Amino acid sequence: MLDRLGVAQHLDAYPGEISAGEQRRAAIARALINAPTLLLADEPTSDLDAAAEGEIMEQFRELIRTDAMTLLMVTHNLRLAEQADRIVHIADGRLVA
Repeated sequence: MLDRLGVAQHLDAYPGEISAGEQRRAAIARALINAPTLLLADEPTSDLDAAAEGEIMEQFRELIRTDAMTLLMVTHNLRLAEQADRIVHIADGRLVA
């Protein structure tokens, strides 16, 4: 999974030795390693540049297609939200249609 997300070369590195984006990728790999059927992701691409963000979202889409994984993602990024099958808005702590 580390190889799939492009951080396998940092297998023995400590968090302080890699960038925030690489730390984010490693955290995503850790969340995916046991092939969850439901992945809860709170701003999963917040530390990534646009290219890396696109790569991670493509990995999520592939896992959804091939492994029947469900992704529940919280984001403020409207570009990411527009890729979802369903969008739920929350305002003032309440669900908004």
